[in-house]
Amino acid sequence: MKLGSLEVWPPVVLAPMAGITNAPFRTLCREQGGGLFVCEMITTRALVERNAKTLKMIRFDPAEQPRSIQLYGVDPVTVGRAVRMIAEEDLADHVDLNFGCPVPKVTRRGGGSALPYKRNLLRAILREAVRNAGTLPVTMKMRKGIDDDHLTYLDAGRIAVEEGVSAVALHGRTAVQHYGGTADWEAIARLKEAVTEIPVLGNGDIWSAADALRMMDETGCDGVVVGRGCLGRPWLFRDLAAACEGSPERARPLLGEVAATMDRHATLLTECFGSEPHAVADFRKHVGWYLKGFTVGADLRRRLATSADLASLREGLAELDPAQPWPDGVDAPRGKTHPRDRVHLPAGWLDDPYDLAVPGAEAELDTSGG
Repeated sequence: MKLGSLEVWPPVVLAPMAGITNAPFRTLCREQGGGLFVCEMITTRALVERNAKTLKMIRFDPAEQPRSIQLYGVDPVTVGRAVRMIAEEDLADHVDLNFGCPVPKVTRRGGGSALPYKRNLLRAILREAVRNAGTLPVTMKMRKGIDDDHLTYLDAGRIAVEEGVSAVALHGRTAVQHYGGTADWEAIARLKEAVTEIPVLGNGDIWSAADALRMMDETGCDGVVVGRGCLGRPWLFRDLAAACEGSPERARPLLGEVAATMDRHATLLTECFGSEPHAVADFRKHVGWYLKGFTVGADLRRRLATSADLASLREGLAELDPAQPWPDGVDAPRGKTHPRDRVHLPAGWLDDPYDLAVPGAEAELDTSGG
């Protein structure tokens, strides 16, 4: 799969997930198989203002190639400045633009999955990003639209082609669906039919390598974007690499290997954050995902999920049965799945889909990017 000057094989992308796809998690996934591994979403304004927290988030391991950054922005000028900064200072090899985030704190300010409704604003942002990127490929990730009455993905796909974007990725859900219901793979197929000049990637409900192959077969998409399916399961990328090479082999680690990966994950977080209490607290959310389907007592699960330091975490991991086999039926949804009642939007947002008014600076506060 070619993304501008980049060649990506297998055609697999790790979706940026806030609080998840930091450097340690990307390392665990990257070691399992190839692809493109995107860092957490960052705001363009925080980047150009050189926010210390943001600059830490875009640190890459020396072995991490290509380096991929996802930006969230609503102002064409600020997006252009951020992309130029990345290109001129060699901060990454690829820039992805987020137009898919459904989180209320983002959409209520006109960002994320709300923004493509404003066609001219979307075009202006893409134009500035591509114009300032130099040789770096610029891609975009989006949803079907705000809801079924306000679908935007086909228009957005054509705008992306016209403005020189290198690839588009579609999550087959609307913003109001959040992560609930079933992803609409037919929409991915329709986008692929409408956008033939650049790669189209599919996203949504990929819980196994078989799902990825089926999506590509049914929709004709050029690659897949994997998000929640790899939570607590970095070896999914080993499966995806094998499947794309035509191998039937699949990773089915024993609980002992899972425990060793959990230990390494927490250790890498400690090295990254420079604070063991902070790192172990951050790791707690991963415990349930790693242990999904395994037979582990409630008390031990609780102790692992409330560990205060590496020593207590390792004490709990040592109590797990290392020979327990990989459980059946875990190629299933992970993470939050509930739909929303409505999408939070700025006042009058739906009045004019061609309005070029840029949302205010509060739309790119340091905390607004997720």
